[in-house]
Amino acid sequence: MAGWWRALPRAARRYPWPTNVLLYAGLFSAGDALQQQLRSGPADWRQTRRVATLAVIFHGNFNYVWLRLLERALPVRAPRTVLAKVLCDQTVGGPIVLSAFYAGMSILEGKDDIFLDLKLKFWNTYKSGLMYWPFVQLTNFSLVPIHWRTAYTGLCGFLWATFLCFSQQSGDGTLTSVFTFLRTKEAKAVERPPEK
Repeated sequence: MAGWWRALPRAARRYPWPTNVLLYAGLFSAGDALQQQLRSGPADWRQTRRVATLAVIFHGNFNYVWLRLLERALPVRAPRTVLAKVLCDQTVGGPIVLSAFYAGMSILEGKDDIFLDLKLKFWNTYKSGLMYWPFVQLTNFSLVPIHWRTAYTGLCGFLWATFLCFSQQSGDGTLTSVFTFLRTKEAKAVERPPEK
């Protein structure tokens, strides 16, 4: 196991695209598994497989290309340039990724109206993302080496994927729906008598 961790930085430098995309997809899928665990239902591995498929086919690749494109367009780490990258990421990249997630999951689930979740949840989810992603990307663009940026985004995306998958399954795209769910779950746990 220790050899694998030592080989990972070399792999990220030598094969940045597949290493970053696979790490991203693994972390994104783990976010879905975590939200299922938090909901206390049985594990739905089909759902996790759909999330992994979407992360490998679109999200990981898009993030890899998008972050490289931003770096080429705005290569300096000066504060003004970093802020421009964050603004560009939130106004262009964020909406593309959210739209692809909701529509992509609807396609993979075989829903009749593939844009229904997107129409119902996009703006709430986008506003929720604005409370998280600008800070993540500010750190990413100013401190993280370019060959680790997609993996770093995936690591931070683990928390986001947990929220996003919850929103897609049973939320409305707001943080309030998550907190309400967790409070209700906690209250039910307190009300239940201990098992003997």
